[in-house]
Amino acid sequence: MSGPSLRPELAPARLRHLVDATRDIDAVTLSRHHVATPVDGRRAAVLVLIGESRGVENGTGEPDVLLVERAITLREHAGQVAFPGGGTDPEDADPVATALREAEEETGLDPSGVVPLALLPELYLPPSGFVVTPVLAHWAQPTAVRAVDAGETAAVVRVPLAHLADPAHRLKVGHPSGYVGPAFTAAGLLVWGFTGGILSALLDLGGWTRPWNTTRVLDLDDAWSTARSHR
Repeated sequence: MSGPSLRPELAPARLRHLVDATRDIDAVTLSRHHVATPVDGRRAAVLVLIGESRGVENGTGEPDVLLVERAITLREHAGQVAFPGGGTDPEDADPVATALREAEEETGLDPSGVVPLALLPELYLPPSGFVVTPVLAHWAQPTAVRAVDAGETAAVVRVPLAHLADPAHRLKVGHPSGYVGPAFTAAGLLVWGFTGGILSALLDLGGWTRPWNTTRVLDLDDAWSTARSHR
């Protein structure tokens, strides 16, 4: 997919393979919810923002992704780790506008430093009724981020992709509903569900995945306990 607000030609060298790979993916690659997208579904967008953290040892840039921990008081997805994003407003021109607006509201980032690269396939989330468009972007000019509204966001973190790809931080989570999907432990948090599935697919597409124990399955409570033990 492409559009006037997307600039795939501005992708840095380390992201070009990923951007090229996203052109041929479908919703099944990104989500386990293989359900037809309803016409009247509530539209939303999330920002899959990849920046660069400075390596401690050699000072080189290490790719990372921006994630937020939802406040536990929210009615939907309380306490979950997610990409910044939310529902589309009438004034939003497109999914890119929605993702950037929501990311700024949640984390305080400056949208002018973000370069949108690609739109990933729409994903329908039956639990919430949202039809979500992930917007892949490069954080060309990073700014300080924080939890702007404590009633909505508990924490904002930048997680290195190398950390997510480390087999020690990968597992699968089993939900009481019968769902079993990829998950990660990072910064004392558990990344699973919709966000975990997208990150797992992007690691594969970008060539960052390392062999890991795909038979390691924990139920949700045990997985959260494991993640919190690293805080």
